[in-house]
Amino acid sequence: MAIFKRSKILATIGPATNSYQMIENLIRNGANGLRLNFSHGQYEERDQQIEWVRRASKKLGKPVAILQDLQGPKIRLGMIKGNSFKVRTGDELVLDHAISEHDGSFRLPVQYNLANKVKPGEAMYIFDGKIRAEVVSIKNDNAICIEIKNDGVLMSKKGINLPDTDFSGDIFTKKDFKDIDYGVSQDFDYVSLSFVQSADDIKQLRRILVEKDRSDAQIIAKIETRTAIEPNTLEEIVKASDGIMVARGDLAVEVGAELVPIVQRRTISLCRKYSKISIVATQMMASMVDSPEPTRAEVSDVATAVIQGADVVMLSDETAAGKYPGETVAAMKKVINYTQEHADVAPGEVHITSSLRDDDQHAIAEAAVNLAEHLNANAIVAETKSGATALRIASYRPNLPIISVTSSRRAAQQLALTYANKSYVRPDSETAGVDIAKELKIQGYFDDDTVRVVLVSGQQPGKVGGTDTLRFRTI
Repeated sequence: MAIFKRSKILATIGPATNSYQMIENLIRNGANGLRLNFSHGQYEERDQQIEWVRRASKKLGKPVAILQDLQGPKIRLGMIKGNSFKVRTGDELVLDHAISEHDGSFRLPVQYNLANKVKPGEAMYIFDGKIRAEVVSIKNDNAICIEIKNDGVLMSKKGINLPDTDFSGDIFTKKDFKDIDYGVSQDFDYVSLSFVQSADDIKQLRRILVEKDRSDAQIIAKIETRTAIEPNTLEEIVKASDGIMVARGDLAVEVGAELVPIVQRRTISLCRKYSKISIVATQMMASMVDSPEPTRAEVSDVATAVIQGADVVMLSDETAAGKYPGETVAAMKKVINYTQEHADVAPGEVHITSSLRDDDQHAIAEAAVNLAEHLNANAIVAETKSGATALRIASYRPNLPIISVTSSRRAAQQLALTYANKSYVRPDSETAGVDIAKELKIQGYFDDDTVRVVLVSGQQPGKVGGTDTLRFRTI
């Protein structure tokens, strides 16, 4: 069979890739999904980017997922005079939500009112943790006082992390609600929610999406807070969402970098357990922002995610602002392909529970994978309406392609980020699975003259949840 990567690539669109040609190049080089970061940009710009993605997807005959990444309650400094303010150990600063400009004094503007959230003694990290501080006191209804713990420099709009502070019930900002309204009117396949603290946050977003003209975008929970990684909480978040993004940048600042690899492994395993998409994000190939080649550590980082069975590895600044966006995607694809050909996916530390195994749909999915491997099949072909059948098959991490055929364009695009999946849009029919296998054979997709496939389908084509049939065919 032709080289086929099982872990997928999600690339971020930004200034470096803000053109049709650059977006087509990302997809051509191996991107399966494009992320739009709503911390930046205008709606008019997004309209154009969405059109470019769909046009390139159609031209290349490749379903591509688009993910809307909501900013969430990202706390940032305001504009700093001269964009640089030196601080030293022991300095006391006032962060004031009531001011919009910095006059050079120790009173700095902040874009979020922390006065009714923080408590004295709580830790604070500014500028990706470069500056450490501690809350000293609450000055008034809009301002707090902090003590700086190390020398450094503050700059405009740099982020603030407060790992000890309880932000529950304040997950959505006014900007998020506005962005959600925009999103439901657009062609988004996924919407990701930042700084999730509990499953209730996901449930609230799902209610909002249903109310907003019944959006069928799936929800990705970003894991980047101390509260979210508590074992029971994390599992409940996985169950409530359609997928998880391990946002390793803010997570490392919030909980400590040494915890991140363990959280990543456990999250991927839980996603496999519940047939949810897992995305590993942040600085996977950070050096390629400025360099045409990744470091050995970055190659190892990507390979580790592949071996752990991640559905998706994500690029942020590398493709949004880097000098080599297309080359970065190609390099990541090369690492994925080599790793999957020379290393097996590790068993999940959290196995699919007996309650799920007893479910008819999961039993069929597991049987399909076992049968395909036992008979040395070329592929598993899944006839699916919503994509759920393909997701369940993917949770068993087969080492061969899952060819999904669906009449839903939305399902095909969402499946673009599912492990080992290649999706095709075709009308519902009793022969859809066999037809797509024959079509791919004619196109030369398979190396063998005789193609062996395991077909997973339902007796009523197009019915959601109707998968009940397993067949083996030689073509």
